Amino acid sequence: MKDLKMYINGKFVESRSGKWIDVLNPSTEEITSRQPEGTVEDVEEAIDAAVEAQKKWAKLPAPQRAVYLHKMADGIRANFDKFQEILVREQGKTQALAATEVGVTATYFDYMAEFARRIEGEIIQSDAPNETMMLFKEPIGVAAGILPWNFPFFLIARKAGAALMAGCTIVLKPSQLTPENCCEFCKIVDEVGLPAGVINVVTGKGSVVGHAMANSPKIGIVSLTGSVEAGTQIMQAAAPNITKVSLELGGKAPAIVFPDADLELAAQAILESRIGNSGQICNNAERVYVHKDVKDELTKLLVKKFKAVKVGDPAIVKDADMGPLVEKRALESVEAKVENAVKQGARILCGGHRIGTKGYFYEATVMDNICQDMDIVHKETFGPVLPIIEFNDIDQVIGWANDVEYGLASSVFTKDIDIATKVCRELQFGETYINRMHFEAIQGFHAGIKKSGIGGADGKHGLEEYLVTHVVYLDTHYDK
Repeated sequence: MKDLKMYINGKFVESRSGKWIDVLNPSTEEITSRQPEGTVEDVEEAIDAAVEAQKKWAKLPAPQRAVYLHKMADGIRANFDKFQEILVREQGKTQALAATEVGVTATYFDYMAEFARRIEGEIIQSDAPNETMMLFKEPIGVAAGILPWNFPFFLIARKAGAALMAGCTIVLKPSQLTPENCCEFCKIVDEVGLPAGVINVVTGKGSVVGHAMANSPKIGIVSLTGSVEAGTQIMQAAAPNITKVSLELGGKAPAIVFPDADLELAAQAILESRIGNSGQICNNAERVYVHKDVKDELTKLLVKKFKAVKVGDPAIVKDADMGPLVEKRALESVEAKVENAVKQGARILCGGHRIGTKGYFYEATVMDNICQDMDIVHKETFGPVLPIIEFNDIDQVIGWANDVEYGLASSVFTKDIDIATKVCRELQFGETYINRMHFEAIQGFHAGIKKSGIGGADGKHGLEEYLVTHVVYLDTHYDK
């Protein structure tokens, strides 16, 4: 078992509490490491270090800041196998998805570094004859980044890459379920010589560490990826200081299949969207609406594909399509939601059960006989369970798709540009994928509406989450 360390002000440290939190492998239920149980005092020390470091970091020319980001990307690639193994072990990610996450994390740091010469202000026309109006984009200060467990490594880059490039420093809190990858990343931060205090990591409980970060008057922005409940708590903690929050929360993404769609393409895209990361992605396809004319055909395709899904410990089954759910509570939640759906009248076409008695594995599941008012249509499942709902016309399905409290991702399958345009125009979601699986690009803007969150990440708009405007009115009063 490995003892992890926090990283504060350029030093690897344990917590003042002297306490530890175990980390389990969800495939084996064995303890693989333990993390320091951080305290409010640990958080305050990290924030103070970030505040001091930010004064110099913001003054460092952006191209020089970018050099550090490129070095961190190179360090990730040099340790590719190590990070892949950690993700497989502590999160249960498949080998293929873990490799993708490590690669994209390195790419993301490089991508954000390319904004070094692209952070631009404006010259604004003035009403006065001798006045020049200038709008500067400046760093918001110290960022707090609260990471999820489903993409724990990539979210380091998504939050820290943008923050550092904007001239901010950051305090990161990894999920207590998946902290090792972040603690290991700090070794790269240390090796590349990033100035002390620019990146800090405090491990521990969200109720203590996360709350202390969000509640601090020294924080400029709190960026959280997590549940609606966690987002609500962060907003409440940040409210007394009117601290900016950027939240990516839950989702209940609809996939809408029209009768003219390429059904094989749709079935494969929906499969990949539903079982990706064992169904534990906020923009996974959570429900399928299929037109009555093609429902039987699409359902047969989906059942065939879901039955063929290979599930196993990804450390052993190298070509597994799915690993375990992340923890026992996640498994119990999925089991309860499927049981409730059956009680409400749903029919299981395949799957519907836990696999084995060791590890948190669950079968890829397809459910039919679903009505719009069922809980399985409205409540986020966050597991490999796919309800299929039949629809009759376009206005009906748009209304049903929008009839949830979430608004993150959605998809449409059709060859008709008129249908695609109408649906995209009327869907109430931050993202819509047309004839492809649900997975965002780093140059886009990953953002939701309703209870799916506030603000967003990726691309230039994601970088600007960490910037504030400063308008200068320069009146020279020059008189010849």
